[in-house]
Amino acid sequence: MFTGIVEQTGTLISLENRGGVSRITVEAPGLAARLREGDSLAVSGVCLTALDVDPVYFHADLAHETLDKTSLGALQPGSKVNLELPTAAGSPLGGHVVQGHVDGTGSITALDPIVSRDDPAFDIQTTDWTLKVSVPENIRKWMVSKGSVAIEGISLTIAGVNEDGSEISIAILPLTYWRTNLHSLAIGAPVNLEADVLVKLAWQQLQDQQKPAFDLTESWLVANGY
Repeated sequence: MFTGIVEQTGTLISLENRGGVSRITVEAPGLAARLREGDSLAVSGVCLTALDVDPVYFHADLAHETLDKTSLGALQPGSKVNLELPTAAGSPLGGHVVQGHVDGTGSITALDPIVSRDDPAFDIQTTDWTLKVSVPENIRKWMVSKGSVAIEGISLTIAGVNEDGSEISIAILPLTYWRTNLHSLAIGAPVNLEADVLVKLAWQQLQDQQKPAFDLTESWLVANGY
């Protein structure tokens, strides 16, 4: 389990197609030295298994499902990725419960500073930002204003949802902007989205409660061979 508090960014060195799987190589001085073969870690919100680790680099294999459902397959050498190691049992939950199981990919539709760039008070190092992200239809039901969402593995709070749920907006603090890969992403870039698991569980429970009670009828018995 993760909490969406990014420890550092790494740099994608390569994405190599190996037939059955693809393998990424990530440069991550500091964090890589803490890994052991087989350890789990979140790479831009995707839970992966570390392979062939050394003090500077680690590798991880990506299945076709991972390439299809996440943004990792679109990365180019030099891309920045967010990195987080699993949260130890008993540790404080700094963000929210993040499983590393991406629900879908959206795309950045806007990333604008709160202060106009023409304003004398504008300072790119200290301004906060408004991030807007498109949301695929299958996960819009889990996007709740003031609820949590993991975007590229970052624990964030949804500030607003548009009328049809197709876009969410998030306030980004300067620390988050500069410490994660957000500052390196362009408009239109794909981003990994993971809805809050508690919202998903609550939604599923509500669906179950709304299902009609089973009615044992003569036609059901006949249809099932009784």
